[in-house]
Amino acid sequence: MLYFIGLGLSNEKDITVAGLEIVKNASRVYLEAYTSILMIETEKLEEFYGRPVIVADREMVESSADEILAGSDTSDIAFLVVGDPYGATTHTDLLLRARELGIPTRNIHNASIMNAIGACGLQLYNFGQTVSMVFFLDNWKPSSYYDRIKENREIGLHTLVLLDIKVKEQSLENMARGRKIYEPPRYMTVAQCCQQMLETEEERGEKVYTPKSLAVGVSRLGSEDQKIVAGTLEQLAEADLGKPLHSVVLLGKRVHELEIDFIREFAIDKDIFNAAYEAEYGEHST
Repeated sequence: MLYFIGLGLSNEKDITVAGLEIVKNASRVYLEAYTSILMIETEKLEEFYGRPVIVADREMVESSADEILAGSDTSDIAFLVVGDPYGATTHTDLLLRARELGIPTRNIHNASIMNAIGACGLQLYNFGQTVSMVFFLDNWKPSSYYDRIKENREIGLHTLVLLDIKVKEQSLENMARGRKIYEPPRYMTVAQCCQQMLETEEERGEKVYTPKSLAVGVSRLGSEDQKIVAGTLEQLAEADLGKPLHSVVLLGKRVHELEIDFIREFAIDKDIFNAAYEAEYGEHST
């Protein structure tokens, strides 16, 4: 059996009891380590599990999947995923490869940013499409996310923005020369995301949102030191939410008064927050 096991959001103790029992008895244990990260070192996991953990980077998962699948038709292999197993399409691809080989699979679910974001006070059924924000380069500033936000905003829904992480990435030069030299890890912040959102709005000019539009920034969600702040995009573009991982939610126009009452307590400046809410939501504001 090939098991896809969600680890939750924060540390080694977030794994479910069912997941832990499987890990302790598996022949091999892999940790997917590039679509997201836990807030602890791999050694912490090994100490808690009492088992060695093989770190599976992008190259292994996408190019050497046979190595992970090997032997899983006759023994149990555990593939650990931060959050929930279906938080990234790569894991679906691995599952489909297993099916083609006749390898049985099972999923052990856990909390992910997709449901834990409700902790910020916005109701999950008021969310639209989730989008991803990548690091802009001087000659590459993709804006397809803007179109998805536009679609969400047109029907009044909130947008969860997942922020880019760069782990074990090569520079273009090293990649071209075939040199296995990797860049230091980088994790996008709430401030960087909001700056890029404002840059795209300025370039596209479709008024999907403005610097005064309300948003919520979160960091290290699910940990003891999680941080949640609310404010305008221009405020969040200057906010420091500390260590990764970060996410952003842009409010939709169908925001409920109870949601506003909840997130107002996270406001960087309540006067600015209230003024922005009044300006954007008019007669629906409190």
